[in-house]
This record gives sequence, C-alpha cells and structure tokens, in this order.
Amino acid sequence: EVLKENDEILISELEHASNVLPWYKIATLTGAKIKFIKLVDSKITLEEVEKAITPNTKLISITQASNFLGYTCDVKAICEVAHEKGAVVCVDAAQSSTFMKIDVKDLDCDFLAFSAHKMMGPTGFGILYGKQKLLNKMNPIEFGGDMNDNVELFDVTYKDAPYKFETGTPSIAEAIAFKEAIKYIENIGYENIQKHEKALLDYAMSKLKEIDGLDIYNPTTETAIIAYNVKGIHPHDVATIYDENNIALRAGHHCAQLVTKWLGCLGTLRATFYIYNDYQDIDKFIEVTKQAAEYFKEWV
Repeated sequence: EVLKENDEILISELEHASNVLPWYKIATLTGAKIKFIKLVDSKITLEEVEKAITPNTKLISITQASNFLGYTCDVKAICEVAHEKGAVVCVDAAQSSTFMKIDVKDLDCDFLAFSAHKMMGPTGFGILYGKQKLLNKMNPIEFGGDMNDNVELFDVTYKDAPYKFETGTPSIAEAIAFKEAIKYIENIGYENIQKHEKALLDYAMSKLKEIDGLDIYNPTTETAIIAYNVKGIHPHDVATIYDENNIALRAGHHCAQLVTKWLGCLGTLRATFYIYNDYQDIDKFIEVTKQAAEYFKEWV
C-alpha cells in the first residue's frame, strides 16, 4: 500500500531527526499528513498512541528508546494496537539496540532500524529490517548493478527483496566489522550491560541531585542517559568546562529539536554511560559538574 493524500503518519516529539525529516518529505510527496502522539511526562504511552490513531492512520514510526531522554516505550503493545487498526509500525532502535536484546518477531514490528556506530561498530552503516511481504510491495529508490533481474530495451524487472534495495558494491568491510561488534556485545551479554549501566546511572543520578543549580530533565529514566543543564547557562558554555577536563559529553539539541522545544529549553548537556565506563569516570564527571555549577553561579 502506498501513502496517499489525507493518510496519516503518526510520530512523536521524542524522535531523533532521522525519524522526523524523512516523514516530512514523504508527506510533501504524497499529501499524507503528519500527526503527533501526545507525550506524557516526556514519554510515549500506549494510551496516547491509541488516542492518536484514526481510520486514516497508515503508519506509526516511534523510537524504542529516546536518544535524548532515555525513556523507553512498550513497542510490542503499540504494534498490537496498530495492527488491529490496520496501521504499519516502524521502530527506531538505534538507541535500544545497544543495551536491549531485540526480537522483531516477538515485537511483531513491520520495520525496525538501527545504527552500527551506536553498537561500537563502524560509522555510516546500519540495518533496516522489514517484513518480507511489505518489502516486496515497495519500489527501490536506488538503481544500478546487481539489483536488477532482467534488463531489456526500455524495460527492467527487479530482484526480490532485499536484493532490489542493495544496488552496487555493498559496504563489505563495514558489515564484517559490525558483525564482530555484535558478537562482542553478545559475549558480554545484554543482562550484564543493563546491570552495569543501571548501577552507573543510579550512582551518577544520586550524586547529581545533590548539586545545587542543576535542571535534570529525565530524573526517572532507567537508561544510561542523563539530560541536564546548569540553570540559566547555555549548554555549549558549560561544555567547555568538561572539555578542559577531558570529559566527553554532548551539548545542544542532540538531533532532536522537537524534544528540546517540548522541554522549553535551548538545548541540554547529555551524559551517557556504557560498558567502557566505571565509577571513577562518574566521580570525575561529578567533580567537574560541581566545578561548572560553582563557576557559572556568578553568571546568573
């Protein structure tokens, strides 16, 4: 089925730009309408998804775990509701794939995408899963060698999915490297990754909450992401203090401007932890945060 005028695409303000801008473009090309799922406490809830679905809803595209605030949602339940209403579900798993074992058959999602670099793999490479019956209905968007089946004068037939979407020489080195990265993560075990992340998150969050002059935007997150600001100070200014102390974090809107605007801020600092971090890293992070909060107190 192809999207047409007045069909609806449901997304949320929690999405990364890569799960917003393509749908804006599709809406422009097809006449479909973008609608937003109302956030509750910065989260996507099943109840609000159900409220947002109408008879015109054809596609729902949501993040399984926010790259900005870390909040997760019940993708399996959302897929069940969406399918009852005849809608297709696309899942952004770029963040969740780093710490959560994903079974696309269990979720019953129609499409799911994630990036290699988030899983310690190479940049510029990722995975798009799609149900075979849907992929076979879709037309390729790139054309060239190895995706065609038979070429005649002024006519061509294409191979079945996934081959019709993979024209030209594939990213062979990246695929091999990504396989090794996945094996590395699986050898550690997702349960062990979650335990380690949660321990560091709880430790860091408890220490941060003791520092005066901070706004923490996701105090209840269970994902190893903390979005915060020094009150009244632009995150880019504060980030210079961390940079001088060899602490790598991100400052800005994190490719998620809709979330930033929903929170009513210019951007945030974002600290993230993974299996390569330890308690010493957290202690250093907390020490520098205290320094930054004290330094910028004079500016407000």
